[in-house]
Amino acid sequence: MIYVLAAIGALTVAVLMWRAFGPVHDTASEGPSAPRRAAPLAPDDDPDFLRELGERQRKRNEEHD
Repeated sequence: MIYVLAAIGALTVAVLMWRAFGPVHDTASEGPSAPRRAAPLAPDDDPDFLRELGERQRKRNEEHD
């Protein structure tokens, strides 16, 4: 009986480890869903943020002139 419980426990740990550290599952290739843009790692990598920052800078410069 203890061997059965140990086998179930080992199998459970193995499945959890596989799901945590196994191969990456690409969800974009599964169906006809719209492709998602990868999120930028930092604000200075985000083109929308940089564009908005430039617009704010231009507005400030125009107000001070």
